[in-house]
Amino acid sequence: MLHKRIRKLLVLTSLLVLWSGIADADGIKRTSSGKPDLTGTYDAGTLTPMNRPEAFGKKQFMTRAEADALLAASPLAALDLASQDSDPNRGAPKKGGDGNQAFGAGGVGGYNAFWIDPGSDVFEIDGKIRTSIVYDPPNGRQPAMTAKAQMKMADNFSSFIHLNDGTASWLAHDGPGPFDGPESLALAERCLLGFSGGPPQVPSLYNNFTKITQTETHVVILIEMVHDARIIRLNSEHGPASDRKWLGDSIGHWDGDTLIVDTINFREKTGLNGADENLHLTERFTMQQDGNVLYSFTVDDPTAWTASWSGEYIWKAGDEKVYEYACHEGNYAMGNILRGARLLEKEFIQETGSE
Repeated sequence: MLHKRIRKLLVLTSLLVLWSGIADADGIKRTSSGKPDLTGTYDAGTLTPMNRPEAFGKKQFMTRAEADALLAASPLAALDLASQDSDPNRGAPKKGGDGNQAFGAGGVGGYNAFWIDPGSDVFEIDGKIRTSIVYDPPNGRQPAMTAKAQMKMADNFSSFIHLNDGTASWLAHDGPGPFDGPESLALAERCLLGFSGGPPQVPSLYNNFTKITQTETHVVILIEMVHDARIIRLNSEHGPASDRKWLGDSIGHWDGDTLIVDTINFREKTGLNGADENLHLTERFTMQQDGNVLYSFTVDDPTAWTASWSGEYIWKAGDEKVYEYACHEGNYAMGNILRGARLLEKEFIQETGSE
């Protein structure tokens, strides 16, 4: 009896070894069911622009020399200079800011560029350097936004684009102000949705890491910006349209070695700037032989863009950890922003005599 058990064990072991050899023949790690195993940590940072520089026209690829010239002309080339240590003995910022409107800050001080990590190079697919992440339309640029979407964008980022002159200048105009309450601030300021997590996920100035955990029934994508976890149900059906989520409702299935994810049922405001509740997103995740993932996506939102558009780029595999992004709903700075706005409004009313 013991010898029979040993023989069975040897047979099973041989089958497992044989199966592993077949599964790994193409250099792609696979699950026990033979599907590519996407589990791992990836860096989605890249210096390839989202939209193709107009000088390239419909040229989808560029040479290494052209890529180097593009990178040298980028404002990101000056990051090393901006990453120098701040002077610990510097004085306080100028009252009302120095007029620098970058990121809506008004030049009142902030972190240096040490924390910015957009990536270190452009990406390649099949040995070719892309001129942009967007590949459809053929000009490599997102199509025009609808008038409705443009107005929505302006409203959502009113606190960003507000001209910060140190006064409550918004009181000089009719209508709501950019700092009337928490809901008037942009989603990123409220730490509800980041500016790269989407979906779809697009590279940004920092926090481009993502972690994938895969089972036979689910795929979970942990996004560093802003610590969101997308739960994708495999071989499932969408929930009711009344159940809308910040990240939408995602279901997936395998088409050969590519995981296709379909996402609908977004809220009125989404992590993709300009998109709305009508956003229909299709994503494709394809494991490469080098362990990287080719990430492709198609955006279809007729109330936001005049046509659908698609993009793709490489997620680079690595062994880095995804640290918690210290941003949370109702963050502490929000209270200071709103209190500061009330003080400026009080001063404005006293100086102008308006109500």
